[in-house]
Amino acid sequence: MKTGAYGVSRRAFLKSGAAIGAATAAGGVASPLLAAGAGDLPDPQSVLDRISVKQYVRKDYQDLYHMSGEPLWDPALDWIRNVDWEEIRSEQAGKTVRFAIGAADQESAAEGLEPFEQLSGIKVELVPIPDDSFYDKAIAEFISGNASFDALQFFSPWLGDFAAPGFLARLDDYAEKWKLPLEDFYDTYRLNYGHFGDKGLYGIPFDCDIQMVHLRKSLVEQVTGGPIDLSNTVPTYDELVRLSKELNGIQPGVAGVGLMAARGFWSTYTWEHIAAQAGLELFDADFNPTLTSDAGQKGMEIMLALAKNAIEGASGAGWGENRAAWLGGQLAMNVSWQDSGTQATRPDQSQIVGDCVTIYEPRIAGGRFAPPNIAGSTSCVASTSKNPEGAFLMLAFLTTSSIMAMNEANANGVAPGYRSVLTNPRLREVSEPAKVWADSLDFAWCAPRIPGMFEMEQALGNEINKAVVGQISGQEALENGQAAWRKIMEKNGFFSKRQPVEYAAYADSLYMGTDKVLPF
Repeated sequence: MKTGAYGVSRRAFLKSGAAIGAATAAGGVASPLLAAGAGDLPDPQSVLDRISVKQYVRKDYQDLYHMSGEPLWDPALDWIRNVDWEEIRSEQAGKTVRFAIGAADQESAAEGLEPFEQLSGIKVELVPIPDDSFYDKAIAEFISGNASFDALQFFSPWLGDFAAPGFLARLDDYAEKWKLPLEDFYDTYRLNYGHFGDKGLYGIPFDCDIQMVHLRKSLVEQVTGGPIDLSNTVPTYDELVRLSKELNGIQPGVAGVGLMAARGFWSTYTWEHIAAQAGLELFDADFNPTLTSDAGQKGMEIMLALAKNAIEGASGAGWGENRAAWLGGQLAMNVSWQDSGTQATRPDQSQIVGDCVTIYEPRIAGGRFAPPNIAGSTSCVASTSKNPEGAFLMLAFLTTSSIMAMNEANANGVAPGYRSVLTNPRLREVSEPAKVWADSLDFAWCAPRIPGMFEMEQALGNEINKAVVGQISGQEALENGQAAWRKIMEKNGFFSKRQPVEYAAYADSLYMGTDKVLPF
C-alpha cells in the first residue's frame, strides 16, 4: 500500500475510489450505525446484495468497460457471502471494535465500515493516527501496554517489528473457526503478509502489491518494428537498458524509462526488483546478509545503467513522482507497481489511455523469473485487544475477495491477492495487468518480514541513492548497506541466543518459482 511509510496518501491522488475499499483510515469517531443488538439489524442478504458492482464500482468505469454488474469474483470463495452472519450477530452484536489506521481517510473509512456494522452488529470506532507517524505512534501505544485500538492495518515490511515483541494476536484459531479462505490467497501473500515465519498467522493480506514493467505501445513499437509480445519484445534486462537509451527523447518531453531511485526504501526496492532476476538471496542460511553477492552486484550494475537513461529527477522519485510522470505521458517504459498498468487505462487518471501494456518480467542470463512482491500492507489484531474476535471479523470483511476485486475495478491502488479474483475473466477485462500479474505470482520473490527489515531497506536505499547520483560506486553502496544491515540485525537480536526467528522459517516463502514451469 502506498501510504504511511511512503509519506504520501494514495487517496490524496485518488479521491473517488470505492468507499468500501477506502477503509484504510479513521477519524476518532464511531461509524454511523450504532447497533444495539441483533434484533435491530437488517436482513444480511439485503446488505450483501448492495455490496455489488452496480453499487460500488464507479459509474464512469462501469460505462467505460460496459460492465454487466456480474461479479468480478467467485461468490463461492467470497468470505462475506459464506460466513454465518446470524452466528456472528449472536456472539458479537452490541460489542465494539476500535480500528487504528492512517488518518487521511476518515470519511471514506466510516462509509466503508457501515455495511460491516449492519451485518455483524459490531460498532466500529475509528482511531486516527497520522500517516507519517503511524509506525512510531503505534509502537509507543503497544509499549505502553494500553493500546487504544483492537485492530490496525500497516505496511507489511513492519510485520516482524510488530509480531516479534508480542504486539499482535495470533489469528489461526479465528481463521479456522470462521473458515477464512486463506487457500485462495496466492502463497506469496499468505506467507509473507500473513505469517510471521513459522510462528503462525498474525495478519490477513490487504494491499497485495507486485512490481512490474510497463510499456508505451506506440513508442516501443516504433523502435522494435512490430507489435509487442508480452514475453519476447523485452526478454532481458540488457534489452530493457538498450531500449531505454534508444527511446530517450523519442518524443519531446519523453524519457526512456521511469525508476524509483529516491533515498531510502525506494532505491532498495528497485534494486531488489532487478537483482531478484539474477537470483538474489538477501541472506544465507545463518541470516548473514549477502547483498554483495554476484546477483546483488548484477542488479546494481543494471540499475545504474537504467538510471543513465531514466527521466530527470529519478534519483528523487518515489511512488508519487513516478506515477505522475508515467500517467502524464513523460515515460516510454516504467518499472513500477501493478497499479501503473490499471490506472493508465482510466481517462480521469491518465494521458496514455490505450497506449499501455504490462509485460512479463525481463530475465537475466543465469538468473530466474522472479517477479518481485514488494511492499503491500497487512491487517492485524492487537494482542491487547478487548475484542480480538470482533476485530478479526472486521478485518476479514475488509479484505474479502469481492471488496478487493472492486478496489481493482476502481483503480484505487488497493491490490487484490486472491487467485479467484485475478483469474476472473470479467476482472481481467477491467484490469490491464491482471493476467500477467496472476501468472507472475506463482514465481514471486519477496524479502522476509523480519524485525528491522524496513529500517534495513531504508539504510541500504540511502547508499544506493548515493551510487545513482555518482557519490560512491555501486560496490561501495552494497558494502555499506551490508554493514548497516548487520548492525541493525544485531540490535534486533540476530546472531545471538535470543535470535527472534530462524532463516529456515522463511526459506520456502521468499521465492515461489522453484521447480515450476514458466507461463510463457
